[in-house]
Amino acid sequence: MFAHHDDDHDHDEHDFGSMLRIGVAGLILLAAIAAACIVMVPAGEAGVITRFGNPVRVVTEPGLAWKLPAPFENTILIDLRLRTTSTGLQDVGTRDGLRVLVQSYVAWQVPDDPDRVRQFLRSVRNQPDEAARQLRSFVSAALHITSSNFDLTDLVNIDASKVRLDGFEQQLHDQIATRMLQVYGIEIRQVGVERMTLPDETLAATVARMKAERETAAAERTAEGLRQAAAIRADADRDAREVVAQAREQAARTEADAQQAAARIYAKAYESDPGLYNTLRSLDALNQVIGRNTSLVLRTDAAPFRVLVEGPPGTSGAGSAAAGGARKTP
Repeated sequence: MFAHHDDDHDHDEHDFGSMLRIGVAGLILLAAIAAACIVMVPAGEAGVITRFGNPVRVVTEPGLAWKLPAPFENTILIDLRLRTTSTGLQDVGTRDGLRVLVQSYVAWQVPDDPDRVRQFLRSVRNQPDEAARQLRSFVSAALHITSSNFDLTDLVNIDASKVRLDGFEQQLHDQIATRMLQVYGIEIRQVGVERMTLPDETLAATVARMKAERETAAAERTAEGLRQAAAIRADADRDAREVVAQAREQAARTEADAQQAAARIYAKAYESDPGLYNTLRSLDALNQVIGRNTSLVLRTDAAPFRVLVEGPPGTSGAGSAAAGGARKTP
């Protein structure tokens, strides 16, 4: 009886151990299945859930997501971070027939739009390097088209106000943005000119053009200076003429006033004593006619010398009598 009881006890322990192992194995299996069904999507990436190779769902929010275990469903992570690509120096022609070497850069990324993510996966097989290569090809072609819409002076100029580099970059962006989004699901964030230089022949032509522009500017400034100098001289001459004319006018008015005053004085003197007036007028005439070194031989009985002999009018009789008495006395 005791032996039978021990066999039953051993059998129970064996069954319990088997069940425990099965339970642990089941838990491990469930954990493995759960792990196979959990997808961790990092920040800055998108997870594409594929079922037998076909995309069925796109997860753009970072965190945990669920899927069927492999081989039913798999996960492909797509990088959504901003990237930059440079084209290298490209020899392009301008509208005025000159050559210029331009190197541009492009900032791009895959947007967090499920449709664009699927499009990017289909077009380049989730290969960013291939996407960058295709992008460089598009930008190189767009550079040739865009540069043909600008003169060299719009890109290289000593006058910063004439440089249209912003317009060049905007046209370049418009040339590629829509196409890259439609074909590859790539969004172009920014396009810019990273470097610009000139070939030897273009450089020589540019230097000659700049020299001619400087000479033209110098000639214009010289002409402007001469014009301003001529205007200043003309203004000065006009002002001088105006001053002289005003002075002459003032002198004429002063002289006329003096003549009028003298005429009034003479008239008053004539009214007071006509003889004295005639004498003073004769003396004024002598003063104007005879100078310091003047030698004249004239008759004394003729005006204006007669006054020296006869004296003022009204005294001629006395003078004659005196002269006659003097003549009779010898």
